[in-house]
Amino acid sequence: MKKTVVLVILFVFPIVAYLFFASGVNNFGKLPVLTENVSDVSELDGSLVLDGKITILGFLGNDVNAKKGNAFNLNQKIYKRFGDFNDFQVIMVVTHGNEEKAAALKKELGELSEVDKWNFTFGSSEQIEDLFQSLGTNLSLDDNLATPYVFIIDKERNLRGREDDEDEGLKYGFDTTSVAELNNKMVDDVKIILAEYRLALKKNNANRSK
Repeated sequence: MKKTVVLVILFVFPIVAYLFFASGVNNFGKLPVLTENVSDVSELDGSLVLDGKITILGFLGNDVNAKKGNAFNLNQKIYKRFGDFNDFQVIMVVTHGNEEKAAALKKELGELSEVDKWNFTFGSSEQIEDLFQSLGTNLSLDDNLATPYVFIIDKERNLRGREDDEDEGLKYGFDTTSVAELNNKMVDDVKIILAEYRLALKKNNANRSK
């Protein structure tokens, strides 16, 4: 019995540890910058900013009720997992006139988790189009100024994504209609960018203490 335990520790544990750390596509290296200097959401209603925050940015447009399922998928798979991290936020962009629908959606989400970092910002059609275009993606908004895709924006307002995704090659955003994509890809990439900032913070603290 003791020999079996020793063998498990010597051979099985290193393999399990390797698979865990290799589970992220980028192996917890830096997540590539795909677009620099994304427009700030402060240019919409002015109540929120991207600077200094790790942001999951989405576009619900006029389609708040139709995109409820997407919001719930994002909440369950991403927000509930990472919402406790400092400087993390979710921002959904909605057209003016949908404030009540957004408030109702936030209330529903609040029945499943804390929603203090779930935010909605409102703008005109032109403002929303301009913000989306600043992402510089190969995607587009639909006729309702909405998309099922969400985007990872870093603290310097850079769009982060994948340069060599196994399915898409250049990957700008994550499809919230696909639970598998959120589980298998977006979770890994959010882990990477959070680890990147934690490492940078540790290095800065170490340098200050010298």
